[in-house]
Amino acid sequence: MEKLYDRTDIYDLFDNEKKDRMIREHWEKLLEGKKIRSFLDVSIGTGSLTLPLAALGVRLYGSDLSSAMLERCAQKANEKGLAVDLRQSDFRELTAHFSETFDCVGSTGNSLPYVSNGEILAVLGQMDRLVKKGGYLYFDMRNWDKILQERNRFYLYDPVFLGDVRVNLIQVWDYHGDGSMTFNLLYTFEKDGKAVQKEQFAEHYIPVRQALLLEKLGQLGYRDIQVLCHPACFADVDVKTVDWYCVMAHKA
Repeated sequence: MEKLYDRTDIYDLFDNEKKDRMIREHWEKLLEGKKIRSFLDVSIGTGSLTLPLAALGVRLYGSDLSSAMLERCAQKANEKGLAVDLRQSDFRELTAHFSETFDCVGSTGNSLPYVSNGEILAVLGQMDRLVKKGGYLYFDMRNWDKILQERNRFYLYDPVFLGDVRVNLIQVWDYHGDGSMTFNLLYTFEKDGKAVQKEQFAEHYIPVRQALLLEKLGQLGYRDIQVLCHPACFADVDVKTVDWYCVMAHKA
């Protein structure tokens, strides 16, 4: 089956001005009181979740395994007049592609659970080696604790409209015996009440408990670990109940 990350035309369909504004506000909140002038996103994708950082004056660097994602990210940055240093890299091999250090190193877009829990912990170690002393490590992802507790099968998105075409997205989640999951992404494009296009993708994840990630950050010497909803601008929401959360940790 075709991979979503090879279809940037589909991947960015649900981006809009409202989402961009929320992500900008997300970063404005997280940057408060922190000296973050450089940021490396090790799973930058098309840049939807970190290009707003560049718009806020942060020097942005990014890596991704997908060349298609990086090409689209570069295009979007150019259209917005933003500078971003992009490199193709598996986030399990970061130190082979980056020798400099950054004020903050992060992974966005629920990317870490693509690999096993053990590999995630190793990735956090590699990310840490690229964080300046006194800097920050960041990641955001789905609330896997909530997913594993509720074991829902269907996740629905609000539709978007491309002119007179309505785009619907539903995810169907399969829980496997080995503890992994498959997210089946089903897109339908409707015009005049009829489906004119259908797209289907499958993404394989390995759920990771929040406690395991926080324990690793503690072992790496991080303190003042903030666990917030994502976007972080919704500060009054109980983090345990949200679908998506983020972590910002300070390197002692």
